[in-house]
Amino acid sequence: MARLAAEVGRFLDRHHLRGRTGVAAVSGGADSVALLRAFVASGVHVAVAHFNHQLRGPDADRDEAFVRDLAVGLGVPVHVGTADVRGEATRSGGNLEATARGLRYDWLGRIAAEVGAGWVATGHTADDQAETVIHRLVRGTGLQGLRGIAPVRPLTADVSLVRPLLGVTRVEIIGYLNLLDQPHREDASNVDPAFTRNRIRHELLPLLKIFNPEVVSALGRLAGQADEAQQVVDRAAADLLAAAERPRAGHLLVFAADTLTAAPPHLVRAMFRLAWEREGWPGGAMTAAHWERLHGMTRDDASAVDFPGGVTARRVGRVVQLGRRL
Repeated sequence: MARLAAEVGRFLDRHHLRGRTGVAAVSGGADSVALLRAFVASGVHVAVAHFNHQLRGPDADRDEAFVRDLAVGLGVPVHVGTADVRGEATRSGGNLEATARGLRYDWLGRIAAEVGAGWVATGHTADDQAETVIHRLVRGTGLQGLRGIAPVRPLTADVSLVRPLLGVTRVEIIGYLNLLDQPHREDASNVDPAFTRNRIRHELLPLLKIFNPEVVSALGRLAGQADEAQQVVDRAAADLLAAAERPRAGHLLVFAADTLTAAPPHLVRAMFRLAWEREGWPGGAMTAAHWERLHGMTRDDASAVDFPGGVTARRVGRVVQLGRRL
């Protein structure tokens, strides 16, 4: 019991978060309930935030009631939000899971601002990290994807999204709750084999544990090492961006082709990623083939090439132009 609370405390100290008000995102599941109990046990001042996605009918309402009662019983303020996620996904033509995540994180950011919190914590564990790395490997990721779930990342300009339990396994979570005699909610969708992540969790990961019982820890270390390596790449890519970028031509970004052709291909691809993120262009649909095609345009004259999100690139003489269609 002490180890889990101590792990949370070390995380807060390591990232200089202790002493700042936080928000605990609590779904009612084992991971987020354990996180909340660890915060309370450590004397960390948090507010509870629960988002009802309206996707599971009465079960979702029971989750909400459970979280309200839990927070009241612990003497912690609670905030509840809701949205018609399915309706929004239909209207926008987006993926249901991605729409739910976007609406939830937008709301969490607003709640953090409302209560004056500097961070929002979610209950992602070491098992979640392992599953994420495997999922991305299966889909064909590169170094960036191997970083898995970031321990800390910006949620808004003033609020960080933090994952204090990435060093804690799901077995430890359940053991902690059992010692506290603390109930939690179960989400039936977490065992639905229609979702790839569930098949990884219940079929592939147990199989890998036969070959290496410590595979969860091994994948967590891999994610950490990939993150360290990617940080080195990102710094070099930022230097390349500063060296290659020229004044804009209207709404178009302009890059010196000779500067890009002299750079290693992996840095050019990383540089374009940084530019993409800076401009706020949607990058989720960009594949490895897309980034390689973009790099290829720095070396060869080509007609305009369209990329996901309405972004177009072309090589014009000694420059590469990149912009989103207005």
